[in-house]
Amino acid sequence: MARKLPSTDVVVVGLGWAGSIIANQLAEEGLQVIGFERGPWRDTARDFNVASAADELRYNRRQELMLRPRQNTCTLRNDPSQTALPMRDWGSFHPGNGTGGAGNHWAGISFRFQPEEFRLASHLRERYGKEVPAELTLQDWGTDWDEMEPFYTAFDKLAGLSGKAGNLGGRLVEGGNPFEGPRGEEYPNPPTAQPYAPTLFAEAARNLGYKPFPVPSALLSQAYTNSLGVRMGPCTFCGFCTNYGCANYSKASPIISVLPVLARKANFSARTNCEVLRVTLDKNGGKATGIIYVDSSGQEWEQPAELVIVAAFTLENVRLMLLSGVGQAYDPLANSGTTGRNYTYQTANSVRLFFDDKNFNPFIGGGAIGMGIDEFNNDNFDHAGLGFVGGGSTRVTPIGAAPIDSRPVPRGTPAWGSEWKRATVRHYLSSMSIGCEASSYSTRNNYLSLDPNYKDAHGRPLLRITFDFPQNDLRMAEYCTARVAEIARSMNPAIIEANPRKGPWSNASYQSSHVVGGFVMGADPATSSVNKYLQVWGVPNLFVVGASAFPQNPGYNPTGTVGALAFKAADAIRTRYLKRPGEMISL
Repeated sequence: MARKLPSTDVVVVGLGWAGSIIANQLAEEGLQVIGFERGPWRDTARDFNVASAADELRYNRRQELMLRPRQNTCTLRNDPSQTALPMRDWGSFHPGNGTGGAGNHWAGISFRFQPEEFRLASHLRERYGKEVPAELTLQDWGTDWDEMEPFYTAFDKLAGLSGKAGNLGGRLVEGGNPFEGPRGEEYPNPPTAQPYAPTLFAEAARNLGYKPFPVPSALLSQAYTNSLGVRMGPCTFCGFCTNYGCANYSKASPIISVLPVLARKANFSARTNCEVLRVTLDKNGGKATGIIYVDSSGQEWEQPAELVIVAAFTLENVRLMLLSGVGQAYDPLANSGTTGRNYTYQTANSVRLFFDDKNFNPFIGGGAIGMGIDEFNNDNFDHAGLGFVGGGSTRVTPIGAAPIDSRPVPRGTPAWGSEWKRATVRHYLSSMSIGCEASSYSTRNNYLSLDPNYKDAHGRPLLRITFDFPQNDLRMAEYCTARVAEIARSMNPAIIEANPRKGPWSNASYQSSHVVGGFVMGADPATSSVNKYLQVWGVPNLFVVGASAFPQNPGYNPTGTVGALAFKAADAIRTRYLKRPGEMISL
């Protein structure tokens, strides 16, 4: 039996980017805010000290910052005819654990989505009509670029992004991304310096007529004080970035950029090592009354609240809604319900190059230091007659070649022994990779649901992932990877290995943590779970914020848009909801 606690104004479930931003915004409004986090409290100085942070075995191989499958896991299958089986290892993606969430170990690449992405279904129908593959269930977001742009700017200033604007108020700027939407302001910081591999790629792309630009980066190029007054330092190119916390206060993260300010507010408190079991509703299901959670001792508690914000990782956002009976669970056969609908991923492709005459110093780098082009991304090229839509962000971002995992050798090399050792020595310094992180578009049979066979330690059904790459995305992967290989050939490597994404999807290796959808935003309650303010249809004091709101995934990393949506939701609560609680858009 859960013990009931005194009520509070706001509970926030999850203290990653979205939860930290909203908690801080609402605490600034004077509300009493309690944040809940399943994992421990993390602190840069203690947890990521310079003497211990660069530990590949601890953070990359043993994944100390990731959620442990024994805490929670998912089951997976490729289609509804199969019986899903549990993940014993996360493999394909890395949910975070503890304050900061996946924002601690992210790479730091922070694109804005293009204006067309927010009305993608309408845009593609207008341009291609019936050529849009029938298997896709694309949707508009219910918002637009003009509404989103100020909140992107807010996240830019919080994270201190380093980059070069390509479109300032409709004026194209040389050296930036010509395909981005019109920005109100330049990046807070200039681009980072570029290592050899991105420089070589940019030169080759430019010679072929493309327009390379610095990858937008949450790794700071210089000392910076963010919008909350937090002082951050420049990136040192240490090479221990993706999957690691930052010891130098150089990679923006919730524990560097937000939580030090939030934790000092008297009207905020955090409860860590606490698992939220469900959101509680009134007897009519039209109002959230709080949450039920269990602490580290196993005691269950009820925390009543006037306002409930669920801002966990995509998978947990959707699972909590299903467990709490919020909305109608999606049924792919009847094509009804919205909770679990439009789950998508990211379609990762790459081309590896081996040279005989290069030294890339590959141990130098960072998760978001590099150069990219966008000519093959989204709808930036004509898809007429190609049989697919979508595309990918093409870039070279050397993250740092740590010694255990970074052993690039050509195909056919033995996996061990003297020949493998010779190949490692020969190719370690002289190979590089061009990535193409591409879109993932929604289909009827890719969705999230509760598993009927497997339960967690608390007796709750595990989340079941039903997903496979649609034919649209596989055709797109082949086309875009072939275009990337053309650039690679112009660089005259000794060996080129193109690696377009193939099906079926499996959990055997890491691909991307960019899992999105399942509780999507939109203008129609029949096909979306939250409105453009991230407010749940029919439950006006419940907001579900994060990448779970994306109706589909373009060829960009999701974090910048997650941050923008968090600022958007917080602004709506402060300026609209608190003045007149209730539905902010009529049903």
